[in-house]
Amino acid sequence: MKVDILAIGVHPDDVELSASGTLLSHIDQGKSVGLLDLTRGELGTRGSAEIRDQEAAEASRLMGAVFRKNLGMADGFFRYTTENLLEIIRIIRMHQPEIVLANALSDRHPDHGRAAKLQADACYYAGLVKIETRDDQGELQDRWRPKALYHYIQDYNLKPDFVVDITPYIDQKFDLIKAFRSQFYIPQAAEYSKELSSPISGKDFMDFLKSKAAVFGRASGFQYAEGFNVSRTMGVSDLFQLH
Repeated sequence: MKVDILAIGVHPDDVELSASGTLLSHIDQGKSVGLLDLTRGELGTRGSAEIRDQEAAEASRLMGAVFRKNLGMADGFFRYTTENLLEIIRIIRMHQPEIVLANALSDRHPDHGRAAKLQADACYYAGLVKIETRDDQGELQDRWRPKALYHYIQDYNLKPDFVVDITPYIDQKFDLIKAFRSQFYIPQAAEYSKELSSPISGKDFMDFLKSKAAVFGRASGFQYAEGFNVSRTMGVSDLFQLH
């Protein structure tokens, strides 16, 4: 099943936190979106891998994603290995996205930057004909390289290379984030109130996310935006498409 955009996160809520407004906008434009989580987030301070599986499925449903897959790599301990690289390549070749969204180039959480390198290299190697992978039926896959790779900005205040207007989708974005009841500030989620607090479980983190979206948007004249980085020079053929 081909998709227009494949959004990859090392943890099940990475995409929702940093790129879900962009995905909602493109789904509204008729684009198809697939989600890929590398780990189940089992090292998270609150909740469990099983709970996060359920939360991720609900967030995917609310977003309208075509699919959500999880590669089951070890949270915190995954490494840059041939096996892990080939697993991501298989998914890229299977769904042939035009655009891939990936983890931040560097961030507070060490998994994010490490995963970004793995994801970026998989996008490149997926286009090499001499790297062989097979689909679920055992058939050799055709090579495929996405046209573009964009890294969403996460906790660190990295300077974006471009931003995407998410103003009409800001409330839906927070609905997707709140689908992860075990992880974030949800007053109704009393079942998690006795668990340890974390840097993302307080109301101040939700306020931070909204303020960050406002800061990203301000320079481009948007009320709210999400920021992205690229590792190669971008080009346009129409200056009037730039804000």
